[in-house]
Amino acid sequence: MSAESSCRRNHLNYELQAVIGEGAYGKVYKARDLDGRFVALKKMNLFSNEDGVPFSVIREVGILKKLEFFEHPNIVRLFDVSIFQSGREIQLVLVFEHVDQDLSTFLSKVPEPGLPVEKIKDLMEQLLRGIDFLHTNHVIHRDLKPENILINSKGQIKVADFGLARLYSFHMALTPVVVTLWYRAPEVLLCSSYETSVDMWSIGCIFAELYQRKPLICGYSDISQLQKMFDLLGLPEEAEWPQEAPIPYSAFTRNSARGIEDVPSGIDNEGKDLLLKCFCFDPKRRISALEALAHPYFKMVTGEYSILSQHFVQNSTKTEEANVNTA
Repeated sequence: MSAESSCRRNHLNYELQAVIGEGAYGKVYKARDLDGRFVALKKMNLFSNEDGVPFSVIREVGILKKLEFFEHPNIVRLFDVSIFQSGREIQLVLVFEHVDQDLSTFLSKVPEPGLPVEKIKDLMEQLLRGIDFLHTNHVIHRDLKPENILINSKGQIKVADFGLARLYSFHMALTPVVVTLWYRAPEVLLCSSYETSVDMWSIGCIFAELYQRKPLICGYSDISQLQKMFDLLGLPEEAEWPQEAPIPYSAFTRNSARGIEDVPSGIDNEGKDLLLKCFCFDPKRRISALEALAHPYFKMVTGEYSILSQHFVQNSTKTEEANVNTA
């Protein structure tokens, strides 16, 4: 049975337009509701165990419903949740607001010489407001990367994809394999305990990527990622090394760190200071989202979604349309 006929059978009243994403459990579609509004429809095909729907899915939906109550402007909106079951097969449908593109796609379209500094500040401020909201509500995202951050035609940031998110409380055991490798904090790579500060390391990686339009630290394994991290930022002191780490401190050599003086290029001294505070090896000393919002780097930002932001995004969209028409 086709996806379209499945939707009609389940009385969801959405007309599917196109597949815009695919994951382990199912697909994400661009769809239109009865009022003509576009939405993102995430269909998850599951098989229940003796206890019903897998707990990981219940947790994701629970977090999304908790966040939806506040309608934060920098968190993607969840409009509806529907569950349909046939025997052991379960179809879970999540209906989100539709946002034009993710940050990775947006950055790939940015022409030389790159984003204006004020645009980067605006995007970072919005992202930090969204993450501060999550952390204030005891939610760790655990998979922040440009593909999971949406940006609409007005330049508004929306944090999305809460498949790895979970509610946080102190002294709890957390899954060690989280966060896409290139955005993974050192404590996660070293299988140490972690908390909300893992998101701030990922934000540091995204911050650098806004300047250089490509990932900053690109390893191919946990050890490779750590080595590239230390080559850039320097090897921490042995006293800071987690005692429970499966990789010994002696596995790494103290090379001369490249530093971030020219990586990423174009960043000013206040930006470098903020970036280094995101990249603090000790998670207890790493800057929080709330502290980052008060950093001097943002002193020139005016308004949550600046006129400059809207102008830049709209011009980028027009440029893309012109390229398509002349292709």
